[in-house]
Order: sequence, then C-alpha cells, then structure tokens
Amino acid sequence: MFITGTLRQPRLMKIIKETLPVTGMHCASCANTVEKTLKAQEGIINASVNYASATALIEYRENEIKPDRIKQAIQSVGYDIIIDKKAADPEKLEEQKRKEYTALRLRTILAIIIAVPIVIIGMFAMDMPFANYIMWALATPVVLIFGRQFFVGAWKQAKHFSANMDTLVALSTGIAYLFSVFNTLYPSFWTQKGLSANVYFEASSVVIAFILLGKLLEERAKSNTSSAIKKLMGLQPNEVIRIKEDKTEETISIKDALVNDILLVKPGEKIAVDGVVTEGHSYVDESMISGEPMAVEKVIGAQVFAGTINQKSSFQFRAEKVGADTLLAHIIRKVQEAQGSKAPVQKLVDKIAGIFVPVVIAVAILSLVAWMVFGGENGFSHGLLAMITVLVIACPCALGLATPTAIIVGVGKGAENGILIKDAESLETAHKVNAIVLDKTGTITEGLPEVTDMAWAEGVDTALASAVLYSMEAKSEHPLAVAITGFFKKLNIDTVPINSFDSITGSGVTAIYNRKIYFAGSSKLLQEMNIKVSEHLTQQTAKWLEHANTIIWLTDQFKALAAIAIADVVKPDSATAVKKLQKMGIEVYMLTGDSQQTAAIVAREAGIQEFKAEASPTDKSNFIKGLQEKGKIVAMVGDGINDSQALAQADVSIAMGKGTDIAMDVAKMTLISSNLDYIPKALHLSKNTITVIRQNLFWAFIYNIIGIPLAAGILYPINGFLLNPMLAGAAMALSSVSVVSNSLRLKWGKL
Repeated sequence: MFITGTLRQPRLMKIIKETLPVTGMHCASCANTVEKTLKAQEGIINASVNYASATALIEYRENEIKPDRIKQAIQSVGYDIIIDKKAADPEKLEEQKRKEYTALRLRTILAIIIAVPIVIIGMFAMDMPFANYIMWALATPVVLIFGRQFFVGAWKQAKHFSANMDTLVALSTGIAYLFSVFNTLYPSFWTQKGLSANVYFEASSVVIAFILLGKLLEERAKSNTSSAIKKLMGLQPNEVIRIKEDKTEETISIKDALVNDILLVKPGEKIAVDGVVTEGHSYVDESMISGEPMAVEKVIGAQVFAGTINQKSSFQFRAEKVGADTLLAHIIRKVQEAQGSKAPVQKLVDKIAGIFVPVVIAVAILSLVAWMVFGGENGFSHGLLAMITVLVIACPCALGLATPTAIIVGVGKGAENGILIKDAESLETAHKVNAIVLDKTGTITEGLPEVTDMAWAEGVDTALASAVLYSMEAKSEHPLAVAITGFFKKLNIDTVPINSFDSITGSGVTAIYNRKIYFAGSSKLLQEMNIKVSEHLTQQTAKWLEHANTIIWLTDQFKALAAIAIADVVKPDSATAVKKLQKMGIEVYMLTGDSQQTAAIVAREAGIQEFKAEASPTDKSNFIKGLQEKGKIVAMVGDGINDSQALAQADVSIAMGKGTDIAMDVAKMTLISSNLDYIPKALHLSKNTITVIRQNLFWAFIYNIIGIPLAAGILYPINGFLLNPMLAGAAMALSSVSVVSNSLRLKWGKL
C-alpha cells in the first residue's frame, strides 16, 4: 500500500552579500558603533564597516531581514546607510564627497584665520580695551559654527550612552567657551572672592582649528578610494552593436545585451561581455585580464572577455555571460569586497580614545566633587577651575596630531624618494610584512617583448635579409612584429619594396622581393613549408628555448635564413631587490599567468624559490588569502589590471608606477620607478614612521598622565600649587609642538 501526497520542500535560504555606503561617520569609533549595531541584527551573518571608504560589507539572509530594517537599525544609532541603488550611484556619491570636502576645507581655513588674532590678544594684548569682548566675538563662529560637527557628534553619542573624541572636544571647548563668556559678563563673581576672572577663548578656538585641520588631512587621504572601482567599471562600454536575424546591425545599451546575442566588435573597441568568436579573425589585448603584454589571436571558437580591447580586425561573437556574470564584473566585486573589508590593523588612537575619553570626563567631575567636599569656602570656585583645567589640558590635540603629522612627513619623505603612499593603514602594516608576492610581467620583468638575440645561417646576405624581414614585419598585425620592427629601427635598417604580402593564419607572413618568396613566422611555419634548418640554427634556438624565448624564423622557399629570439627580459635590479628582501627575513613569491616553463626560468633568474604559474586573477587573490590564513602579513606587488583583485586582497598593496592606473588606484603604495629596489625602501620608511608615531603617542600620554593630576590639583595639599587654566592651554599647545617637532625628524632620516 502506497500513500501518495505532496512533500513540502524546505524553503531555500538566500544569502545576500553587498557593499553599501554609510553616511554620518566622523571617526573610527563611529564605524565600530555601526558595525556592532549591524552584527546585533537578527538575520545578519557578518558585517564589516570600513571608515576609510565609508562603506559596510554586509552578508545577510534575505528571508530574515530586509534592507529597510537594516537602514532603520543604523538610523537608530545616529547614522545612515544608502540602500537605494540610484542614490548609491558612484558618480553621485563622489560628487557628494567632493562637496563635503570643500565645505570642511573652508571651515578649517576660516577657523585658523580667526584663531590667530584670538591667540595674539589672549597671550600678548589682554590689557587692550574690550579685549574679552573682541575675543568672544571672534571665538563664537569658530566654536559654534565651524566646530558644530563636534557638538552634534557628541550629542549623538550621548543619546546612546557612549563617548568618543567628539565628546572630549565638545566638552573641553564648550565648557572653556561658556566659562569664558560667564567671566566676560560677570567678572565680579570671581574678583569678589579674590580670584582672577580669566577667559579661555583662545584655548577653545585653537583646539577647534587643530582638530578641523586633522579631519581635513584625513579626508584628503581617503578622497580617492572609489576611483579604482570607477575605472574598472569604465572598462566596459556603454553601448554595443548587435547583429539581428536579418544580418543588419543595431546599436543597443550594454544593459540590453542578452545571452546568445551575436555582437560585433570593431578595431580599437572594448569588448562588452564574455563570449565566443563566431566569425572573423583578430588580435585582442587581454593584458587587463591575463597581465601578459602580447595580444592574443582570436579565431572562430576562441573565448573573449569583457573589458579587453580588439586591436586589428572586426569580428562577431556570441554572448555567453552578461552583466554581473562577466569575468570583469567578478573582478570588480572582489575588489569592492576586499576594499570594504575590515582593516587588518585597527587605528591605535581611536582604540585608546574609547577608554581615554570617559576616564578624562570622570577625572574632571571627580576633581570638582573633591574640591567641593575638601576645598573649604573656595571649594566650588577652585573645583570648577580644576574641572575646566583638566578638560583643557586633556584636550586630544597632541593625541590627535600624533598620527597625522607623522604620516604627513612620512608620506612626503616617501614622495621625495619615489614612493607614493595612499593612506596611513599601509604604513601601519608595511613594517610587519613577512611575505611578498611579486607579479612577473612588468614587475620582475620589463613587461614588453624585446629581441634578445639573432642568429644567421651561413652564407646569407644579412643586410638584404634584415631589410626584407623589417619590411615584412612592418606590414604585419602580429604583436611580436612590434618588437622586431623596434629592433631593426634601432639598427637604422631601411625597408625595401615588397610585393604580394599576405598573412598565414596562426603561422606567420609571406611576401615577395625581387621575384623571391620569403616567409617570417613560428616553428609551425617551418613544418608546414618543409623548410630546412641548419645545425647551427637548430643548436642556437634550442638554447634560447631553454630560457623561455619565443623564436621567429626568416626563411626563403627552401631553407631558414635567420632566427630571432624574443623575450620579456628580467629587469637588471630584480635579483638584487629579491636578495635584499630575503635578508630582511621576508619570504618572496612570484605569480604569473604565463606557462610553467617560463615562470620557472624567470624565478630562477630572479632568485625566487616559490612561484605559481598559469594563475588567473582569482588564483592570485586566493594564493594571497592562503598565505594570510597561515598567519602571514602579505604585500602584493603588481602593475596590471589583472593584479587589482590580488592587490585589494593583500595586507599591503604596491603598484609599479609604469603599470595601469587601476593597479595604482587599488594599491596603497605606488613606486614611481619600476625598480624593485624601492620595495625595501618602502618597508624601511614604514618602520621609521611607525616608530615616530609610537614616540608621539608615548609623549602625548606621558603629558596627559602628568598634566591631568596637576590640573586636578593633586599638589595643592602639599605645596599650594594649583595649575592655572591659561598654563594648561599653553601646556596643551607645547605638547602639540613637541609632537610635530618629533614628526619632522623623519625628513632628515635616510631610507
């Protein structure tokens, strides 16, 4: 007996992973708040908020939580996340960031300009008529208008029972400002008690100006984080030519291209989607995918990829992958995910600030209470002064400047030495690198095929044969022809008038000169034409092949006249640089899309023991991920679009300056020279900069550890010493000067 019925299928759980822009974040602790909020939501598997790129990489179950609910959760803690695809358009976001940066720059400049006369009056001209009122008038826009963001940020934190650097800035400058306003209007309150009615407008103004300057420098370092993605997206054309059933052409939007559409690509155009050639023959520049410099021949049945460039002839292909399924789209997604993921090294200052801020506030309040209880009849006035002094002296100026000043000087030092550094994160991490992965083409090697040698058969008129070969290759479409013509051009060889020039698909070219037929091409050509090769040329080409050279032959109808060796040669400095890195205790690896034989030869010449050949962009990224899983801090060095995914995955990414713009945009460091010897210099610069940052932070905290107890009045019971808030302001300024001065030492050091 059988019971029939319908089995209920379990509902498939769809997992969404996407990167969304976050707005309203002002510091790394803001990013931590957003991240904690996201992770606390039911249905969110994982979330990583990147303050530098102002994005959140979120992985969630679609049937458990919707984007609207995610947005509400973020808004509940005072921030916002953009879930609308139109609003999240990269161009609109870029324009918005530009406007915000321009506004911040204006506020910073005005704050500094206005703060200068306040300091001059406060320090040197307090006896001038209406000095307090003039300073009040000048300080008001600095504190309440230019510094508004700190008070807004502090209020947001307070509403959720937390504190950050905004809180300390708002409290110290706000209390100093309000206290100064009170003393300006009611000085008798203090004078009747035998105390001076001091004002601290200059302290509140200078603090706001300094912190705004730090924010401006930070925003400038982050301003180009989205340009790499924009350029990757720009590799795909907006329109494409589709062949209709009646064989006529129509131009359509790339968004309307469908799988199985027959598309036409003309010379010089970018290929729109992934597919297979159905008609025609050409050469395609695939360097952005494979990283290899030579264009790839495309015949019927060959695969083509979105973003690659058709060089020579028109051809048609059938679309196989469109939109988000193309290889280019896959690379873009991987770069976005890697850029939006959590930084391997957290910002030290912001970590400490999470503890430092509440401790300072607690000490300030405790000082007031202690004075009120034990201070006698002047306890309240002394306590209020002590509280303000603690907040003023503990203002995070030195703490806030410790990192950016060292970074600015370090970046400048790097630029002077041909090392361009994008942000602080790379400098924080580079000195810890213990594994470096080098791309082969354009990084270890020159990146362009060159003629490395040439051998002639006996009895050949070399001058005539050279002229014939030069003339033939000058008419050829093949990428290797460029290397040969460049070689002969340097030798000042003249061309000769050849006739009946023709291309032999997949083998080479042929032409007639003085009624004699000549051929130029690969070894396949020799076999097809049954050309005889002398023992001398056979032995010579065998040696070249051992060094991964490509061989081009020149023949007549009967015998080989010459053989030309072409290779992408190893740079002269590569082996030296590799040896330096290995002496520093760093493991060196090589990745390439080239063959196993070529990779082995190049690795041997460069002194590299471990390498991976025939590696796709994803293989390169996975190779780095594997090293990271073993606990390695990995630096990736590359120069091509095909390296962008691996560069984004690495802890430290370094681009060669003669490479593609996209590699340089993804990378955190760019070497202006193609000399690999600059890599050890970059790592040494990182070590020096981190040392200075640690010294700065040490002095900033020592200053606070000594200054805060003095400001609270710890010495008053012993010797009657009570720190004046004016001296506290001066001490605060001195701590900032010492930090900046220490950072400037980087300028005079050697790499």
